[in-house]
Amino acid sequence: MDIAVTGSSGLIGTALCRALERDGHRVRRVVRRAVRDGESAIAWDPAAGTVDAAAFEGLDGVIHLAGAGIGDKRWSEDYKREILESRTRSTDLLARTLAGLERKPSVFVSGSAIGIYGDRGDELLTEQSPPGSGFLADVVVAWEAAARPAVEAGIRVPFVRTGIVLSPDGGALPKLLPLFKAGVGGKMGSGRQWWSWISLPDELAAIRWLLDHDVAGPVNLTAPAPVTNAEFTKVLARVLKRPAVLPVPAFGPKLLRGAELAQELLFNSQRVQPSVLETEGFPFLHADLEAALRTLLERPAEAA
Repeated sequence: MDIAVTGSSGLIGTALCRALERDGHRVRRVVRRAVRDGESAIAWDPAAGTVDAAAFEGLDGVIHLAGAGIGDKRWSEDYKREILESRTRSTDLLARTLAGLERKPSVFVSGSAIGIYGDRGDELLTEQSPPGSGFLADVVVAWEAAARPAVEAGIRVPFVRTGIVLSPDGGALPKLLPLFKAGVGGKMGSGRQWWSWISLPDELAAIRWLLDHDVAGPVNLTAPAPVTNAEFTKVLARVLKRPAVLPVPAFGPKLLRGAELAQELLFNSQRVQPSVLETEGFPFLHADLEAALRTLLERPAEAA
């Protein structure tokens, strides 16, 4: 397949492009710079609303992962606007561009997140669950809505609602490792909040699987066994052979990162089930947290 990928320089995008190329696909990275001579890439500028539309003609699929990092900076009002607009503007631009093509791709895999569910306690959440409340829930609702032109044009659009992606190379895990390796890790706040995780290999496999399976609409990209934060930290400590006896008071991360960011990323509870993937028979590599962490941390080269 000929596939275009936005967000190709991020944690997921970088690994995904490598995996797609290993699978034998021709990958065209969508980049916010001038395309060099002979480079298989497509230029765009979502903020300016410009894209090389002709370069998308005849592609088999498009995977859209671009967006400002959720946890990269404190959430000032300006940065919250950037988080929102970097997703909605880019998605709308792509969706309208693809809808207007003469030879449309058959599939547009559009980035999304389990943040849409908000803080839901112990409630079991599936793709049929309604959106919750909060900043990230509002962002994801608008993000998915921005893809409407592609849906209305008859393109198959799976929305990949990604959970906490586990990788030693980026995301949440490397931020936790120093504390736990030093033996000073522990549950965050009460530890009762549910963390819905997925290994990076399963994230990549699920996105590739969606390219050629007839699935559209919301798809939760999480492992089948979410865990509470207390259980997550207990398992991580066991894998690292360290104690996990020092709880992190909620006020600590809220002081360091800002109350709203810390609440939504660390203390909101989202017990998410990947019902669509399970129903459609997606073969998870890592359904169990301990097995996933052992694979990622003890044999990272094999897990990449």
